[in-house]
Amino acid sequence: MTSRTAIVTGSTSGIGLAIAKAFAASGMNVVVNSFSDTAQDHAIAETIANEHSTEVAYLQADMSNGVDCRALVAKTAEKFGSVDILVNNAGIQHVAPVEEFPPEKWDAIIAINLSSAFHTTAAAIPLMKKAGWGRVINIASAHGLVASPFKSAYVSAKHGIVGFTKTVALEVATAGITCNAICPGYVLTPLVEAQIPDQMKAHDMDRETVIRDVMLDKQPTKKFVTVEQIAATATFLVSDAAAQINGTHVSVDGGWTAA
Repeated sequence: MTSRTAIVTGSTSGIGLAIAKAFAASGMNVVVNSFSDTAQDHAIAETIANEHSTEVAYLQADMSNGVDCRALVAKTAEKFGSVDILVNNAGIQHVAPVEEFPPEKWDAIIAINLSSAFHTTAAAIPLMKKAGWGRVINIASAHGLVASPFKSAYVSAKHGIVGFTKTVALEVATAGITCNAICPGYVLTPLVEAQIPDQMKAHDMDRETVIRDVMLDKQPTKKFVTVEQIAATATFLVSDAAAQINGTHVSVDGGWTAA
């Protein structure tokens, strides 16, 4: 993988950051991304590069903006000469009953969690086809397979990502490119931490009860998935061993969707 270049969207924290670190550890060039473009963002990329002696760049892009999404791919290709691996990870969340769900939150969740993957993938596929090799990984969710209350936008977006994954896989199957989705259960990331207060309000529960009886209720192991476990799954999916895994999802959810 030392000659490969990977983009990981939404990768300055949580799952995305863990994947960026794992890819750098395997010798890839990596583009770290967020919308904020702070000194800390650039420092994250520099730290990963120094730790793993590979080239890591921070590139800002607002993943709610299709033009920015496509520009991220173009800038990566300009800097590194290729875009071999694309991980569509950027995501946001909001929890509320459907009749109270703010329309602007719906629009933002669909844009960042679903439409961004369309834009980045559409921009990256021609580059991968030209190279005769490529990997697209979409970070979906157990909520891409099953639903939970108060998450209408998130569940809709993640179901959409799973369907998008299958369609792209069929389109590129003879081009040396694979497209797969990872469907994590609950991972204790900043995104999940941020939704705990909303869940407490929606269910009228305290923090510990929400974690035990809502978040981990359907996760049979009763443990959060770790970001390192998701990163290891992504690393496998971009390897040659996974060349015939295409158009499917890999559930890393402690058995949530086994029932």
